Amino acid sequence: MRLYNTLARKKEEFTPANGNDVNMYVCGITAYDLCHIGHARSSVVFDVLFRYLRHKGYNVTFIRNFTDVDDKIINRANEVGKDSGDIAEQFINEFYVDMDKLSVLRADVEPKCTEHIPEMVALTERLIGKGNAYATPSGDVYFKVRSFDGYGKLSGRNIDELESGARVDPTEEKQDPLDFALWKSAKPGEPSWESPWGQGRPGWHLECSAMSEKYAPLPLDIHGGGQDLSFPHHENEIAQSEADTGKPFANYWVHNGFVQINSEKMSKSLGNFFTIRDILDKFLPETLRYFLLTMHYRSPLDFSFEALEEAEKGIKRIYSALAQVDVELAKSKWKKSPFPEELTAEFDEIEKNWAEAMEDDMNTAGALGHVFSAIRLAGRMAEDKNLRKSEGGRILFTRIKDAMIVWSTVLGIFERDPAEFLTELRDNRAARTGIDPTKVQELLDARKQARADKDFEKSDAIRDELAAMNVEVKDTPAGATWDVQ
Repeated sequence: MRLYNTLARKKEEFTPANGNDVNMYVCGITAYDLCHIGHARSSVVFDVLFRYLRHKGYNVTFIRNFTDVDDKIINRANEVGKDSGDIAEQFINEFYVDMDKLSVLRADVEPKCTEHIPEMVALTERLIGKGNAYATPSGDVYFKVRSFDGYGKLSGRNIDELESGARVDPTEEKQDPLDFALWKSAKPGEPSWESPWGQGRPGWHLECSAMSEKYAPLPLDIHGGGQDLSFPHHENEIAQSEADTGKPFANYWVHNGFVQINSEKMSKSLGNFFTIRDILDKFLPETLRYFLLTMHYRSPLDFSFEALEEAEKGIKRIYSALAQVDVELAKSKWKKSPFPEELTAEFDEIEKNWAEAMEDDMNTAGALGHVFSAIRLAGRMAEDKNLRKSEGGRILFTRIKDAMIVWSTVLGIFERDPAEFLTELRDNRAARTGIDPTKVQELLDARKQARADKDFEKSDAIRDELAAMNVEVKDTPAGATWDVQ
């Protein structure tokens, strides 16, 4: 498998440091508000990477932290008159609600900052002892950026250029404008912990270095997060951890791209800011997850509700095909007739192409393209009477279904019972467009009775009424079904 390594600025063959064991650390949320679509993308991207590495047979230890003490959390707590710890706990719980809906698996280890203060104090002491950090008279501790020769290697930034844009607040006691806080002295009313420098709390960057070092041997195989974390957060993590241990902090740095709203950066000030719940008020969670996988994870993703509607059509096509495959496989009689070898070869190629897409820097967009190749093949077979009734057809339908199960486990989509999902999708679309499913069912029942009474004029009138409601009726051997046009 090849992964794009931000540190190397190219795709590299992924080789774990310890044989079959893989450790992956991903920066989690700062718990002060509901998650937005940017959080959804990052969480789904690394969930798929986690799933795919396990699919390949690796023993993966996935670590994803929670920042539960931070200026943003403290400010939110002050705004609503609550304890900052309670605010963090509230939004960690809300994170789980959202991610469970999106089928994001729990990480193996989910450390919280406030539960690892001793490790952070110890790391800060070591950095001071090595000459990489210094304490100020007021109780702040700063990392000496110029003491670390490799600073800027992840983001590609030049330290002299950084200096030209750096500023020192008159209240700060920095020796250099580039230095960043490891430990912050306590302010009145803020959460704080005892340290050799007095009461205070850790800096944001320090958290991830201390927690990753505790739960995984360095170097980490993979360190991930959103593109916006590359600088300064991940750059500062590298400086702290490598200055402390003398070892590389992580071998592969993986960053997902930004989410844009109608080609603009998402921003509360622009009024184009959407939480996950804003979206799930209108669309099913699986539609959102599918949408997030339709673009390569490193590319910008342009979000719009129109794009979600297109994603909804895509996930519906997949589930409809799976439902048709289930219908075909439910048959009990199959003919011993010749089956075209080229169809089997075609599916061999589809399976190979799917694997190659995932091996090539986790190209989920390409992998989904091959999923559609598989369902088109299944559709062609279902339309051909000879193929769908042959023993060879049964074998290939079974192979397609089995492959789709494997692919669904990796991608975290189309895992549900097709009939159940399609019904839920239909009802969701009906609610979004103002159609009352109860009213539709009443009309269908009345139409069924009219047909039984051979009152075809009334039956046709009811069908016209349903069509006027944007309801499409399909008569099947099992009875009439309906969908939103």
